[in-house]
Amino acid sequence: MTQKVLLFGDVGIDDTIALIYAYFNDDIDIIGVVADYGNIPRENAVANTNYVRSLFETGEVEDISVFLGAKYPMTSDSVEYPTEIHGEYGLGPIIPPETANDEADFENFDGVIEIIKKYKDELVIVNIGRLTSLATLFLVSPNLVNEVKGIYVMGGAFWVPGNVTAVSEANFHGDPVAAQIVLTYGENVTIIPLNVTERAIATPQMVDYIDKNNPITIIKTILDFYYDFYKKRNPNVQGSPLHDVVTLMAVENAGLFVYRKLPVHIVQATKGTERGQSIADIRGFGSLQEETEKEIKKHRIAFDFDYKKFYIKFMTTMTGNSFE
Repeated sequence: MTQKVLLFGDVGIDDTIALIYAYFNDDIDIIGVVADYGNIPRENAVANTNYVRSLFETGEVEDISVFLGAKYPMTSDSVEYPTEIHGEYGLGPIIPPETANDEADFENFDGVIEIIKKYKDELVIVNIGRLTSLATLFLVSPNLVNEVKGIYVMGGAFWVPGNVTAVSEANFHGDPVAAQIVLTYGENVTIIPLNVTERAIATPQMVDYIDKNNPITIIKTILDFYYDFYKKRNPNVQGSPLHDVVTLMAVENAGLFVYRKLPVHIVQATKGTERGQSIADIRGFGSLQEETEKEIKKHRIAFDFDYKKFYIKFMTTMTGNSFE
């Protein structure tokens, strides 16, 4: 059965690969994209989403709505964009044509709320960027948001190095207030952290093969740019980590990951190494709050995954060839 997905993202390189993956995957139906600030400005995220939609056959994307998401974090900090990772516009060296304008189909959350009302438990929310827009939805309509089938969040780093600071991952670090709101009020939340996403890599050999077998010609260009950054940072890296792709894959591949359910807290520091650090409580006696004796909310966290299954599913979907 095809899973309907409402996607929140800042639509840089790996977000774009996630959109392309979904297009070629018959089991995923993206019905809306909330374009946010994050690795790139919000207007670039909208333009990139429109550009990627233009690469697909028209009839396949008519039902994908683009919503204007958050422009700034709830922390009110100024935003710095890592152009060395995603490029000036978010697509590596590619500059979207002027026809890919930065106008969204909807300029407020009314359309997002209508989608949730329409599909409810048929819908999965996948957040692959900062969590500001999703947190705003929880502040406005928490009961409604929790009527969806599930919420998948790419974020956090548990007992592994962060990618912004020594302990913090970019999405939680960019707006730790929003991350904590989502984890405080969200039900049925699954966290896909760096513990697994850093290992979901596409090697140059995989990218070259996809390039020869996939009609979307930008894939190799943007992933080669992405790989060049990671290779400069770590000469031993074997490929480009597909953080957002593997998070989207989680909605249809339950057996891909090994999960644990634990209480999670996000450090709210305004600056410093610990800002946005994700802390999971593994203490056996931490399951009850002493004051109220009510069970602490726990979230499902992916701590391990099966790379072979990831490889087979990703390559089969992206090329149309069997890798079993």
